[in-house]
Amino acid sequence: MSDEQILDSAIPIESSSIQDFKGKYPKQIWALFFSEMWERFCFYGMRGMLAYFMSTELGFSDKMSNLQYGAIQAFVYAFTFLGGMLADKILGFRKSLVWGGLLMITGSVLLAIDPHKLFFLGITFNIIGTGFFKPNISSMVGQLYRTNDTRRDAGFLLFYSGINIGAMIGGYVIAIGKGEMFTSWIPSHLHWNYAFGASGIAMAISLITFLWTKKKLGVIGLSPLLHASKTKRNGLEFGTYAVALAIVPLIMIMVSNTVYTDYFMYTIGPFSLIYFVYEMTKYNVKENKKLLAAFLFILFSVVFWAIFEQAGGSLSLFAKSNVDHDLVGLTMDPNGVNNSINSLFVIIFAPIVGLLLIAMAKRKTEPNSTVKFGIGFLFLGLAFFTFFSMRFGASSDGKGSLNVLALGYLIVSFGELFLSPIGLSLMTKLSPQKMQGFMMGMWFLASAYGQYVAGLFGASISPDESSTGMEKMEMYTNGYYDFAWYAIIAGVILIALYPLMKRLMQDVK
Repeated sequence: MSDEQILDSAIPIESSSIQDFKGKYPKQIWALFFSEMWERFCFYGMRGMLAYFMSTELGFSDKMSNLQYGAIQAFVYAFTFLGGMLADKILGFRKSLVWGGLLMITGSVLLAIDPHKLFFLGITFNIIGTGFFKPNISSMVGQLYRTNDTRRDAGFLLFYSGINIGAMIGGYVIAIGKGEMFTSWIPSHLHWNYAFGASGIAMAISLITFLWTKKKLGVIGLSPLLHASKTKRNGLEFGTYAVALAIVPLIMIMVSNTVYTDYFMYTIGPFSLIYFVYEMTKYNVKENKKLLAAFLFILFSVVFWAIFEQAGGSLSLFAKSNVDHDLVGLTMDPNGVNNSINSLFVIIFAPIVGLLLIAMAKRKTEPNSTVKFGIGFLFLGLAFFTFFSMRFGASSDGKGSLNVLALGYLIVSFGELFLSPIGLSLMTKLSPQKMQGFMMGMWFLASAYGQYVAGLFGASISPDESSTGMEKMEMYTNGYYDFAWYAIIAGVILIALYPLMKRLMQDVK
């Protein structure tokens, strides 16, 4: 069904009627919840395998694996900025999401065919596809709510549970690649092919889920060019698709060489700032104050993600070499736990925190978003102090407790809940509707810089391959001690900025 037909058939289901829902959550959120859940299975399945696969299968050193991991993740999130901008101006959220899903499926199929020879080609398709998919489904969640609806943060926390269900299941796909799952029916030489293929199947389920349920969204997410001529609209849309495919060889070269990643990150940031200032000229002082507040949240989030995203880089390699297999008496793969347990905790606690915030809002005791962000940083710092403490109970060969690693991730999860879903919600609350895709892209661009810095941080604390187990333990945990202090200092500064942020945010809580 075309956008014009959807518009005609969806007139009774305008966004205003969707936003006037009763109860705690709009019913449309569930369709987006399940689509995002399966897409995150694909994304986090890939993310969890990257550093380990490069280290063990492609022959990269730990330092190079960290740098390459940071480069890939930086490109992933940088393209969400471009994807959000193109959705605002040309494709609309829905077509952007579908196109991104198709590209991600293509990338996963290529990796399933030959993960060694086609690694960077498959990863490139996933990078560009995620750029079109990720910011726009989050923007549609925001449009289910009116501007000042106090239930919005809780809605994003529920949506965030979907993200983490997918992440938790996808995080254990690495066990297939390592030959620790389904070994009786997967030939030993095809373990990694099946692992990457599983991510592709999940992405296909995500796309089918969205296509099956999109009619429930009414007019939300349709093309911004519906009132332009069909010729002009088709030209711009197909031009966008063609350019996305044409740049695949260029992005593949840039992703596979981290020097080019540096150049890209030096360019995309200034470009985004210039474009952001240009967009601000279209709005009044009141709206620009809110946009400035959103931008300050984005800046602080770079620091958060630079530390948090050690999970896929240095902590993944740390789990491989310096963590035992005992989790509360059960024998568990430390890499599987590293990739999945954070998501398990988020699944458990996100709805509880969401309902708590709804209850606090009714009693007018809910903390301001600035304070929530600051609390998130404090939890992050405490978590990395916990990772640092693993050195004190380490065995003579440098093996730390998997139980302590899990405890650190429990604390990390609360930090994430007070920052990430709240940030998604804030981008939709503080942005004019015509800029929501762009600002969601800016939010994820901050993640790109965080991922980029995470790779540099991880490389800076990576031991030499010849290091003993205890030397590796000391070097990694010394780094985590420093990261903990960075997080604590950022949290204190942010909470101290509360009066300024309150003035900029005005009526937004």
